[in-house]
Amino acid sequence: MGYAKRRTAPSAKKAKPSSIWKMQIGGEKNRTTMKRVEVLLFTSELADLIEAGMTLGQALQALANQGEEGSGQKYVCQDLCDRIVRGETFSDACAHHPKTFEPLYSNMVRAAEASGAVVEVLRRLADHYERYDNMRGKIKSAMSYPVIVLVFGVVAVIAALVWIIPKFEKVFSSMGATLPLPTRILIGMSDALVHYGWLMAIAAVALAVWFRRWKNSPGGRARIDGWKLRAPLIKGIVAAGAYSALAYTLKTLLVNGVNVLQALKIAEDTCGNAVIAKALNTARQRVTDGTSISGPLASSGVFPRMMTDMLAVGEQAGDMAASLEHIGKRYQKDMDRNIAAFTNALEPILIVLIAIVIGFIAVSILMAVFKVSSTLG
Repeated sequence: MGYAKRRTAPSAKKAKPSSIWKMQIGGEKNRTTMKRVEVLLFTSELADLIEAGMTLGQALQALANQGEEGSGQKYVCQDLCDRIVRGETFSDACAHHPKTFEPLYSNMVRAAEASGAVVEVLRRLADHYERYDNMRGKIKSAMSYPVIVLVFGVVAVIAALVWIIPKFEKVFSSMGATLPLPTRILIGMSDALVHYGWLMAIAAVALAVWFRRWKNSPGGRARIDGWKLRAPLIKGIVAAGAYSALAYTLKTLLVNGVNVLQALKIAEDTCGNAVIAKALNTARQRVTDGTSISGPLASSGVFPRMMTDMLAVGEQAGDMAASLEHIGKRYQKDMDRNIAAFTNALEPILIVLIAIVIGFIAVSILMAVFKVSSTLG
């Protein structure tokens, strides 16, 4: 179904323009945004089609036809094509989809339209998204195994407290023996979980909802983002990843003709860390007064000295893009090393913690068995 038909559908009139999903007749849901990986594929394919000789409108129409019915690609590509046919520029059309194309994307496309190097800029955008996805993939891969171990450990402990310990409690109670303190503590934990587990679950859900709202508030986000840059084990991964992404973003923008102030504004909006965003905002205000970038970034105390020194060297040499490229590569390597160190350190820590909990349960039961046996003897 084309974009114009979706707009005139009765159920579409009731949908909010900013919603991710739109309702069609018959209850079908249509996605109106593309995921990051879809934007990567869209950008790469669009560059290929334009380089093959298609006009921008023809290339967008071809990508819209390739998209499945109800997919984000079909909706976004068809809307972009319609807007371009009506006379809008590609950058303005992209700006109408802020949840799909971040400011980095539309501003780089705008610079490409001014310079005439649309294909080259699309290639650089595809490289940027691919680099970002690889970075996130490495972090998720490092976290997957520890999370699985932790989840299975928690499930095993809960199962023991809910089903196994009550059976032992009945046996010990029937014998009338005085149980050791660890066994009494274990039985008390089991009774609390069995009788008040539903209250604990409600409290946990309420706490999770409150935490999520607090995390999304400006104050909460700043506190959590600051903690990420200081927390043991993860600070090396988060900080190095943020510095690398920031360097590559600024380099990509500056190479494509975006001015320094606009590049700092885009980096501030897309960095994903409130502490770094605040430092970039301060730097942007000082750059307006004629100060270099490296000076305000160094005075913020957020960025490492080596990063600001390398940036200062690039400013003095008149080649900031090359310095930003070196910064991005350096902190990407740091992130890879920190991910390996994090994985190597976290696995034994989790195993020891789970072993302590399981060991406490086993020792508590064995102490009660020995106590009962000695009493009967």
